[in-house]
Amino acid sequence: MESEDDVDMHDAHNESGDDDFYSGGDDDAGPMPVYDDSDADVVDYEFVDNDSDDSDDIVSYRHQQNYTILTEVDIHQRQEDDIMRISTVLSISKVEAGILLRYYSWSVSKVHDEWFADEEKVRRSVGLLEKPVVPFPDGREMTCGICFENYSYDRLHAAACGHPFCNSCWAGYISTSINDGPGCLMLRCPDPSCAAAVGQDMINAVASEEDREKYFRYFIRSFIEDNRKTKWCPAPGCDYAVDFILGSGSYDVTCRCSYSFCWNCTEEAHRPVDCSTVAKWILKNSAESENMNWILANSKPCPKCKRPIEKNQGCMHITCTPPCKFEFCWLCLGAWSEHGERTGGFYACNRYETAKQEGVYDESEKRREMAKNSLERYTHYYERWATNQSSRQKALADLRQMQSVHLEKLSDIQCQPESQLKFITEAWLQIVECRRVLKWTYAYGYYLQELEHAKRQFFEYLQGEAESGLERLHQCAEKELQVYLNAEGPSKDFNEFRTKLAGLTSVTRNYFENLVRALENGLSDVDSHGACSRMGSSKSLGGGSSRGRSGKGKGSTSRSIGSSRNIDDSGHWSCEYCTFANVKSATICQMCQQGR
Repeated sequence: MESEDDVDMHDAHNESGDDDFYSGGDDDAGPMPVYDDSDADVVDYEFVDNDSDDSDDIVSYRHQQNYTILTEVDIHQRQEDDIMRISTVLSISKVEAGILLRYYSWSVSKVHDEWFADEEKVRRSVGLLEKPVVPFPDGREMTCGICFENYSYDRLHAAACGHPFCNSCWAGYISTSINDGPGCLMLRCPDPSCAAAVGQDMINAVASEEDREKYFRYFIRSFIEDNRKTKWCPAPGCDYAVDFILGSGSYDVTCRCSYSFCWNCTEEAHRPVDCSTVAKWILKNSAESENMNWILANSKPCPKCKRPIEKNQGCMHITCTPPCKFEFCWLCLGAWSEHGERTGGFYACNRYETAKQEGVYDESEKRREMAKNSLERYTHYYERWATNQSSRQKALADLRQMQSVHLEKLSDIQCQPESQLKFITEAWLQIVECRRVLKWTYAYGYYLQELEHAKRQFFEYLQGEAESGLERLHQCAEKELQVYLNAEGPSKDFNEFRTKLAGLTSVTRNYFENLVRALENGLSDVDSHGACSRMGSSKSLGGGSSRGRSGKGKGSTSRSIGSSRNIDDSGHWSCEYCTFANVKSATICQMCQQGR
């Protein structure tokens, strides 16, 4: 029998399918649609509105869902089912089945394999005795093995081994173990020479109500924390767990609490960037390394006390803070007493310039220049990473307001049912998801090797096209929609706006699908000769979507320019770059603004 524990975990980008671009989700708290856990064959989503109760309106399904959200009731039921299955197959009590499963990390197949391979070894390892070590006679007094007091039979308890201990000693022993943490789940007989397991039946018999409740919590949590297929949602205060099908593709998981995270590393969802890049980026954002870079780039050490000093005035005459109070020249770091008109005055230092020409300051200047360049490069990527995160938060707020207030208002103004306004919600969902993807592409770009010029050029090209498409969509959904929200009555051109916004949503999705696919493939479509030529040939056609430039898959090339001139039976021409159907009289595409 194959064990589910034999499945290995890989980085997210290694498991991704070609058609699985990125799943939606929100890492911000808010209401979200409730999924039916029993619906195991529900297909996964591409974009999900985690802030709406109407999941049918906002979910576009792509492939089979590879995880299930579990409540505490679900966890307990699954735990009981596994215990009953083991108890029935192995013909042992439910208490013993629970001890076995806990020992083997709740892997039913592993229990079966080990038990049928060597039952005696398993019993010895786990502490399941077939018969008592010490007989436990009825009807007479016995001595407690801890307090050495004599007690009647009804005031003593023993595990499967038969070693008798009084109720109060058992209660104290169990209480201490429970207060020490989850190790109480592997409790053994108090007798130092005995390894017999103590099961939940003993806990229920002698422990206090508070201790029983703690033990139960540990028992429930162990089912999630010790099982390779399950994890708790990492969102603060969330009590949901996730049962994940290992090796099934995307690691993106969206909990019922609306938090979206990566199963592999439990950070927030970050496709298409792999987990190792995310870990390095988060560490860099929180580490002191950038502080040191800033100090190195913007300060100099006092020549006397060596404390870093930031120059905040125009004059080169620097005075260190007390108690040092050393006066020196900012340029050459020499004592100010040796400076004056003969060294170039207050705003220059001939001594420094001479020494620099002689190469004396080359090394220190080089280190400072490198630090400045490194800091500027990091700042460039971090600002854009943080800005897209802020834009995403704002888009989420706009989405909530649109769903709670504006859709109803727009429905009344334009005299259209809300079901006909789904295209607006879909556009905002696309914006939210694309902001998340775009945010993480800047972390990807920061760690992309500088020497890989072709890959960097191709990456920045795809990123720029995706960002440009997203900005057009965001502006249309944010600015142009206001005209219809502020209208006093139905607008004649509202249907044209519907077509435009829906088209922009589709085009932007294509842009980001190409970007995500390229990054998950490690930009493998790029070779040392073909990248620039591919991009150059596309630009010679007037720019356009990544569908025409990077292709829909590996090895794809630009389509013929002639296809953009094809006119269908209705008199519309299809844009080469975004496939939008334009009226025959239009000379530029109404969607992507590219020439015909």
